[in-house]
Amino acid sequence: MFNLPRLLLHSVAMAGNTGAPLLLRLVAASVSVAEKAGTIVRSVFDSGELGVVEKDGKNDLQTQADRSAQECIVQSLSRQFPKVTIIGEEEPTDETVDESHLVTGLSEEVLKAVCPQDLQSVKDEDVVVWVDPLDGTKEYTQGFLDHVTVLIGVAVKGKAVAGVINQPYYNYKAGPGATLGRTMWGIVGLGAFGVERLVPPADKRIVTTTRSHSNKLVTDSIEAMQPDEVLRVGGAGHKVLLVIEGKAHAYVFATPGCKKWDTCAPEAILHALGGKLTDIHGNALQYHKDVKHPNTGGVLATYSDHDWYLSRMPESVKEAVKP
Repeated sequence: MFNLPRLLLHSVAMAGNTGAPLLLRLVAASVSVAEKAGTIVRSVFDSGELGVVEKDGKNDLQTQADRSAQECIVQSLSRQFPKVTIIGEEEPTDETVDESHLVTGLSEEVLKAVCPQDLQSVKDEDVVVWVDPLDGTKEYTQGFLDHVTVLIGVAVKGKAVAGVINQPYYNYKAGPGATLGRTMWGIVGLGAFGVERLVPPADKRIVTTTRSHSNKLVTDSIEAMQPDEVLRVGGAGHKVLLVIEGKAHAYVFATPGCKKWDTCAPEAILHALGGKLTDIHGNALQYHKDVKHPNTGGVLATYSDHDWYLSRMPESVKEAVKP
């Protein structure tokens, strides 16, 4: 899928000499790579040279940060795990790889974890890595920096089982001296780290949904949930984090707007914490390498009461948004 330069022997050695299972090594590498990608995202913004281009209209943008962060993630992981399928949001380019963007390290925190029994024997050919190098690009260009995430999701035999989310601008409003950015990771059956599961308010219902891709289907589905408050924000990763951290009860997106690279990592982390992400019909999302990229059945993410939200989805919306 990607035209790679000659393998770096050092990076291959680092990925191959540890006795940890493949899945742990892949997540450990993804944590290190996501942190570097987050640094790239901040550096491009600070430069003021965003290099914005429209991919498919004004609501589907690409910046130099998208391109450079994807190069960092895809090239770094491909050199360490050359047999693993990696699918990124951005089209690969013929440009010479910037070696300063490449990462060879593995997160020691991840390598110390105990891999769930059912994932200890995962083979390269069973794995697909879904990459969104900059989720929330439009918001990034508009300065809504807390909406931005870097997403690396790991699927095994079509199921999202592990995810890494870097939030480059976490704490960016906290003032001088605050630690900028954070990285979260999780594996289904093990748990999630770097993020704390918080309970949303019990006295009201808060729903989060799209900020820039709304339509009548989205509006009708939101109204059917009878929310007391609606948080319209950018980025699928950001919206799932709102659910995880108790700022919203549900993420409702009843339209085929987002893609597999938007949901794989957040879904895995949410599931690792006991939550649930499906389409609006209650079907599990599939992440095989040959699957169509759009989530045509929409997205519903909750930590609890998932069936209640499914039951509230209007029939007219379900008829219009088919898996």
